Amino acid sequence: MAKSEASVGSEDPSSSRPWESYHTVFTNAKAGMEGVDKEKVQRIVYEMSKGSKYFENEEKKEAYTKQKIENMRIQYSKLTAQDISHHQKIADKRILELEATRDLSRIWLHVDMDAFYAAVETLCNPSLKGRPMAVGSMSMLSTANYEARKFGVRAAMPGFIARKLCPELLFVPVDFQKYNHYSNLTRKVFQKYDPNFLAASLDEAYLDITSVCKERGITSGEVAKELRESVHLETGLTCSAGVAPNRLLAKVCSDINKPNGQFVLPNDRSAVVTFISSLPIRKIGGIGKVTERILKDVFGIATCEEMLQKSSSLCGLFSRSSADFFLSVGLGLGGTDTPQYRMRKSISNERTFSATSDEALLFQKLVDLSEMLSADMIKEGLFGRTLTLKLKTASFEIRSRAVTLPSYISSSEEILKHASKLLKAEFPVSLRLMGLRMSHFSEDKNGIPPDPTQKTLSSFIFSGDASGGKTSDYRPLVSNVCDNTFSVDENCCPTYCPETSCDLRVSSMENQASDSTYSCHAIGNINEEFNETLIPQSSEPQPKVHEPTDTDHTIKSDKVDSYVRQLEASSCDRWEVGVNCANDEAGSASDQMQLFLWVDDYKCSICGIELPPSFIEERQEHSDFHLAEKLQGEESGNHHRSFMPQQRAAQRGHTGSSSRQKKKQKPSPTASKYVPIDAFFVKTNQNF
Repeated sequence: MAKSEASVGSEDPSSSRPWESYHTVFTNAKAGMEGVDKEKVQRIVYEMSKGSKYFENEEKKEAYTKQKIENMRIQYSKLTAQDISHHQKIADKRILELEATRDLSRIWLHVDMDAFYAAVETLCNPSLKGRPMAVGSMSMLSTANYEARKFGVRAAMPGFIARKLCPELLFVPVDFQKYNHYSNLTRKVFQKYDPNFLAASLDEAYLDITSVCKERGITSGEVAKELRESVHLETGLTCSAGVAPNRLLAKVCSDINKPNGQFVLPNDRSAVVTFISSLPIRKIGGIGKVTERILKDVFGIATCEEMLQKSSSLCGLFSRSSADFFLSVGLGLGGTDTPQYRMRKSISNERTFSATSDEALLFQKLVDLSEMLSADMIKEGLFGRTLTLKLKTASFEIRSRAVTLPSYISSSEEILKHASKLLKAEFPVSLRLMGLRMSHFSEDKNGIPPDPTQKTLSSFIFSGDASGGKTSDYRPLVSNVCDNTFSVDENCCPTYCPETSCDLRVSSMENQASDSTYSCHAIGNINEEFNETLIPQSSEPQPKVHEPTDTDHTIKSDKVDSYVRQLEASSCDRWEVGVNCANDEAGSASDQMQLFLWVDDYKCSICGIELPPSFIEERQEHSDFHLAEKLQGEESGNHHRSFMPQQRAAQRGHTGSSSRQKKKQKPSPTASKYVPIDAFFVKTNQNF
């Protein structure tokens, strides 16, 4: 391209071909698009996209990519001859180590259905045969048949651009129920050749056919041909296959003779090296548009063989894992062992649709997603606790909101109830994609609870000691607190409980807050339970402590009810952070504590620490820390409390530390009548 370095949105005005600076995935080579006029496709995509939200988003991504390339060029230019020599030694050592792992004893087959969705629709409606057709809508295409690909139409392309490229293009709506049915038919065939095959998607899979070839005394090519014929006989659909010594190369091979073809790469090192030497880097799974541009523009790498030639530079500017991946690609190495079963960490689904701000329509999309997610979970016998809502706005901004629930769920009703609360907090908003993900499952396939040693802050407080046993000299800080203590109207706000965390976006129009995520954490109503605080069992004279009476419990019950009614009356769009303590004498931490926010979805507005939204429990404990810090500050400044500090000195008197000896001095009741916040945390000698 003449102006490959030009900005997307700021091309040279004198240029008569501004589309040449517009980098897009729609012009990349794909099976069936070999003879397409790429310049024509690029020009139409540019003209149809310019001025749209998509175009603006691509401009931002292009600017970021250019800056990343420029920064890497600067780093590359700073490498001295001594640096290059040092990194070359490292690269040579890594190449030898990687080469030693080469395994040519396995035979892997990658099978890929040909234009799967479109082929299924054509099979069900023969009138579509031979006509350019795409599955999807004017907003987005899921796939296109080979007749449409001749015009440059392909998957993930907006339908209105596809119609411009091919005026006769026919659109067929998506029907996943139909595609799942035919996918299951193909998998029955795969199981005959490899019971442990790896399904990569609905229309592709990896099979280890080593045993089949040995047991039946036939070649890998014969197995591939037989498998393709079996799939066609079972489903009426065609597929392509690739055979190679590892999965990475097998996937590349399956794309060579599409559609309805196969390619076999022998299990021979020289054959592999020859095959990989001239292979374009974009053909490798894991190398996308951005990585391809960085390798080309910074290092001049266009083929896999050139990765080995520039190995010193790759080791010098990339991380160990990235450099190892590039070197492995240059050597033609890939996975050969069948991956062992691992506990599923999450399960999810998402759907793309035309951008809309219609709340009724968005809620209907959420209903569909909840039902699909629930069906998938029930099918695998999973119960999850952390629900994540993924959103893509009309301006292509990605948002992720999560809530950790007090109990494990799997029903569509429960999923929808909590997902609705997360979605309501985003309104008003215009969306083009929505997804749901469930994680933090109750137990794995073997019935073993996930990481039973993991403790939360609240479980540590309630347990009495770090090992989970109870300390005989102390009673729990908060007694008999049930999960529904702070339940509120489900149509208004999420359920507040000691182990619930919600990531929500505060409306900048209503609250003048930054457009970021904050966590709201309901801690137990600590100040209301001071009458049940930790009382040391000691023979020393103790000040008279007020014993709770029936009247006290009635007053506390009335205050809790009043607190719940206040929560129910609050608006979902204006949730406040903190704990509204009902005890007037103890004061209110949330009234004095500044609004707790996660700026830009990851930075604490109070201390500046950075925690991504995925660190749910860590973010909860971090906000707990600020709340405890604030409570301690309030108690240090107000001397109207009538509670004694705890006698913890006896437990740690063996330390011998001078600083700890000072802490063992018990202040006089007349000199200080407040209770330090750390008095309510049971100390332990076990390190966490």
